[in-house]
Amino acid sequence: MSPIPDFIVELRQVVGNRLLWMPAVTAVVRRADEVLLVRRADNGAWTPVTGIIDPGEEPAVCAAREAMEEACVSIRVDRLVMTSVHPEVVYDNGDRASYLDLTFACTWLEGEARVGDDESTDVRWWPVDGLPPMSERMRERIEAALGDEREARFIG
Repeated sequence: MSPIPDFIVELRQVVGNRLLWMPAVTAVVRRADEVLLVRRADNGAWTPVTGIIDPGEEPAVCAAREAMEEACVSIRVDRLVMTSVHPEVVYDNGDRASYLDLTFACTWLEGEARVGDDESTDVRWWPVDGLPPMSERMRERIEAALGDEREARFIG
């Protein structure tokens, strides 16, 4: 499965490299005192499960779909914990995008975590107190999901 959804490939044929506003999700999946992380194939970074929302797709449904596709696990999406905007990204091919991320706290239900597609090279459960090095942006998302706040964080 390609990391670029078909609808974006089609859209790029019309708009070229222009800046696209992309809705996306982050699924912070927890199992007891562990968090599920994937190692991205494109840059080797450890992150929670992430993905682009398909047109018309409910964001929580997207989070569950991405967890199954990327890590072969079934999850329950518990709550929205944070919204944030990722600054503009310019890819090697010149494509430009800015992402509106909806981060969800999720609970593992079943399935043996393993690489499920070509978007990642590794999938592992990490102890909450022993996470690997990762971007501050991803750490913020995990922190929000592990917190006990009832309201979502809105990052400005």
